[in-house]
Amino acid sequence: MLKQPQPRPEPLDPPMVPFALAGMVGWAIAGVVLLFFRDQLVETGREGWLWTCLAGFLWGLPGLAVMMRHDTHRRRRRAGH
Repeated sequence: MLKQPQPRPEPLDPPMVPFALAGMVGWAIAGVVLLFFRDQLVETGREGWLWTCLAGFLWGLPGLAVMMRHDTHRRRRRAGH
């Protein structure tokens, strides 16, 4: 007996702004937590971790802008269907 071809599932298209915000919040929380250990980080030569958290948060800003634009286009795509 031959199987009938199954219809192709629709690709996932979730809103992306929450993912960008979650990433920024994650970097911010990590940076704040590391601030409590700043002296230890400086003593061990790992103060770059704080800069990494700051960079992660700041790179999230253009990422957030891109995701906001993506979600705007997503709403237009869905309205067109």
